[in-house]
Amino acid sequence: MNVDKPALRDRPCVELALLVIRLVLGVIFAAHGAQKLFGAFGGAGLAATVEHMGPIGYPVAIGEFFGGAGLIVGFLCRFSAASLIVIMIGAIATVHGKNGFFLSAGGFEYNLALMGLAAPIMIAGPGRIAIGRLLPLPGVRRHGRPITILE
Repeated sequence: MNVDKPALRDRPCVELALLVIRLVLGVIFAAHGAQKLFGAFGGAGLAATVEHMGPIGYPVAIGEFFGGAGLIVGFLCRFSAASLIVIMIGAIATVHGKNGFFLSAGGFEYNLALMGLAAPIMIAGPGRIAIGRLLPLPGVRRHGRPITILE
């Protein structure tokens, strides 16, 4: 009796699900990061972001934009997802937490939803549909997967 058959049959669906999560989360964060970093999409730009947030505005803007871009293309996805979770924890701790749960009151439900989208990528990696699997990087194992940190 082969127990792995259903798991192997479902794997393409898992790969597609990870891709969808990566793309949705990546677009959201890259867009928000572009607002903070470049002033795109009606955003304030880096100078105003740093004026509003203080020096922490630099890593937040850079992390959101490049973390989102990394998720979109599938490079350093685990690192990007973990970084974005930390950024969202910071947003909850400094801004949204005091407003309660619901977004309508400025609460943290949206931040929590984004963290929930990032967690599967941090845990499972980017899936097979990722540029990190195609790059000739050092440390690539015999079976074609990059070392975990590069996923």
